[in-house]
Order: sequence, then C-alpha cells, then structure tokens
Amino acid sequence: MVRLPMCEAPAPSSTPEKPDAPLFRSARILVIDDNVDAAEMMAMLQGLRGHVTRVAHSGPDGLEAAKDFQPDVVLLDIGLPGMDGYEVARHLRTMSETSNVRIIAMSGYGSDEDIARGKEAGFDEHLVKPVETAVLNQHLDASLKL
Repeated sequence: MVRLPMCEAPAPSSTPEKPDAPLFRSARILVIDDNVDAAEMMAMLQGLRGHVTRVAHSGPDGLEAAKDFQPDVVLLDIGLPGMDGYEVARHLRTMSETSNVRIIAMSGYGSDEDIARGKEAGFDEHLVKPVETAVLNQHLDASLKL
C-alpha cells in the first residue's frame, strides 16, 4: 500500500477560467484556393476558432470577395489557374480595401525562388502545403495578438 500526503484543494475562484480562451482577436479570414474541399475545410476550421471566414476558388473571385469582405488575413494558394496567387497578391496590395491585409501563402511551391517571388509580390508569410493546422494556427495567432 502506498500512502500519499493530503493537500488542500485550492479555493474555488469566483470567476471561472476559460482554458481555451483565445489569446488573439477574432479576425476576418479570406481563403482563396482552387481546391474546393481544402478551402472549405480551412474556412470551417478557422470558423470553429471564432474567426469569420469567406472562401473564393479563383483569383478574380478572390479579389471581388476581398473588396466586399475586407479581410484581416488572406490565406492564398499560389497555384491558381488563370490568375496565379502572385498576381492576386499584387492586386490586393494596390486595392485601398486590402493594401494592409496580411497575406499568407499556402502553397506546394516552397523553393527559395518561390518564397522570394512571393515576398516581391506582397506575401507576408509563406507556408508550404501540406500545412499542419497547429502550424497555421500559430502563425495566425501571432499575427492577431492584441
């Protein structure tokens, strides 16, 4: 038989703690990706975290959505058909509604040249797919801290 010393339980707090309380503010996140399932899943996961999301599946649709939605963050795939993500990022930087938006590349293109080209186009960060949800959340949380 093992005997352990007794200890007193801490006094209950008058204000309950929320262990999962976010350390960031809620944001408006626009996901632009031609992979419909991936885009919808990303938006759903960020919606569950308290963010307001919108999805677009092409560059032109993404620019139109950005104008109306005025996001805080854009999660942007580079390999879009027609107008690629680099061109979308350049357009976002010239639009008054989105000139200061945080643009995060989420792409399978991850070479040093791709990353440099992304910076030149206006991306703030570059994450290589597949991106783990926890890694994306860390980047978003760091971007959105009060």
